[in-house]
Amino acid sequence: MGIAWQALQLSLKVALWATAINAVFGIALAYLAAKKTFWGKEILDIFCTLPMVMPPTVLGYYLLVLIGKQGFLGKWLADYFGIHLIFTWQAAVIAACVSSFPLVYKPARAAFETLGTQLEQAAVILGLPERAVFFRVTLPLAQHGILAGLLLAFARCLGEFGATIMVAGSIPGKTQTLSIAVYEAVQAGQDDVANSLVLIISAVCAVLLLAVNTLSRRRNRKFTSQ
Repeated sequence: MGIAWQALQLSLKVALWATAINAVFGIALAYLAAKKTFWGKEILDIFCTLPMVMPPTVLGYYLLVLIGKQGFLGKWLADYFGIHLIFTWQAAVIAACVSSFPLVYKPARAAFETLGTQLEQAAVILGLPERAVFFRVTLPLAQHGILAGLLLAFARCLGEFGATIMVAGSIPGKTQTLSIAVYEAVQAGQDDVANSLVLIISAVCAVLLLAVNTLSRRRNRKFTSQ
């Protein structure tokens, strides 16, 4: 159970950080794609959605090229700041961010696109600046869809395997997340440990999906009543 507890703690830590980062960038890019018109909008959408259909090992390879010891960003961080990302929990966060980003971006964009513009226009007429309109009108109206996406992304982060093992490895207590711990336990023939880990991650994901379904029903009732 010591291995399971360590893996659970690390997985929750990675998932929380990755979801928080995606909440900032995913919501911002979703708002930009939903509400603004600009050149390259479709390219941005493809780029933001690509991790959803790309194999995790391919994502891991791209991350190695980017943040590896000889990678463009990784070499720059190492040479100028002494920061080494490979085989650290921070690398696991980056892998989780990339793999789960579309699950934040797509629902948030859909939520923004389904909103009417009447309330936003009324807020502008009343003198609210664009930033205030976003935080006080647009974001609260889209909150159910956004929260559902964040919960799905959190669950995806907990189960991320392919990209994580390529850039973070499997170091017990340091980079070994729940999904990687399950793989290692099966490989070692430790069925009792694997069963415990599988039950833990299955229970957490089931609770998260229940929350997503609840938010979706509330969102549907909200738009039906309007």
